[in-house]
Amino acid sequence: MDRRLLRDNGRVAHVSLKGQVEAQSFVESTPQSVGWSELPIWNAPGGAIDRTLLFGDIFHVLEAGPGFAFGYAGHDGYVGYVDANGLFDLPGEITHRVKARLTQALDKPTLKTSGEHIPLSLNSGLHVTDDSDPKWAEIAMPTGRRFVPKVHLRPEAAPETDPVAVAERFLGTPYVWAGNHARGIDCSGLVQISCRACDIPCPGDSDQQEAALGETLTSGTPPKRGDLMFWKGHVAWVSDSETLLHANAFHMAVAYEPLNAAIARIKAQGDGPVTRHARLIAAR
Repeated sequence: MDRRLLRDNGRVAHVSLKGQVEAQSFVESTPQSVGWSELPIWNAPGGAIDRTLLFGDIFHVLEAGPGFAFGYAGHDGYVGYVDANGLFDLPGEITHRVKARLTQALDKPTLKTSGEHIPLSLNSGLHVTDDSDPKWAEIAMPTGRRFVPKVHLRPEAAPETDPVAVAERFLGTPYVWAGNHARGIDCSGLVQISCRACDIPCPGDSDQQEAALGETLTSGTPPKRGDLMFWKGHVAWVSDSETLLHANAFHMAVAYEPLNAAIARIKAQGDGPVTRHARLIAAR
């Protein structure tokens, strides 16, 4: 009955919960597409931010109110409220994903344009409507057609294979609590966006990730690239046997840190020892 996964707010609940919870009505969800560069998930209308959705993400609406929508994210089931103005009808199936840390959707297929530049983070989902130009892909957006450099895209059917390599593209990105975006990201956001790019199912928060991801390794197992280290409230990638890569409040950015030094620092600041060392199970 974790609130983050419980599709119920007391007024409405998903039909799958009938007989399990009390609600005024039980409804099917209506899937809509995120049409903004980033869309926060709130714990209440206009409240604290829990996580952030990207352009092209699906949000299943259970209730629409004045300025908000209650529902859950399609990729990980995270439940909460979003600004309803950021949701739109589905433009078509996702055909491509942004693979660069950050790209721009332009109003014309040329570098020299003074029109609106719309930022799109890594893993934003796009519906390409025309890829005949050798350099530019035409995409569907709520404001009309836009153009993205082809070199920044990958086909939806061709996921990446190294989540750490994906995470490394975020080096220097500012640390932002509940961020999942190239303009600001937190520790669990970095893990999730890296896993999603590799088609590895991954929940949103670090405690959920600790419970769900990979195989637990015994104490003293030599770490290797792609492992995950967990603490209470924190998670980090192992970049190599001696180095972590993580979004953290110490550096206020995504940064490398010597593994043993990080373990000592985190324990000394009062956040305790490593609670789990895990090795991912390949999705494919």
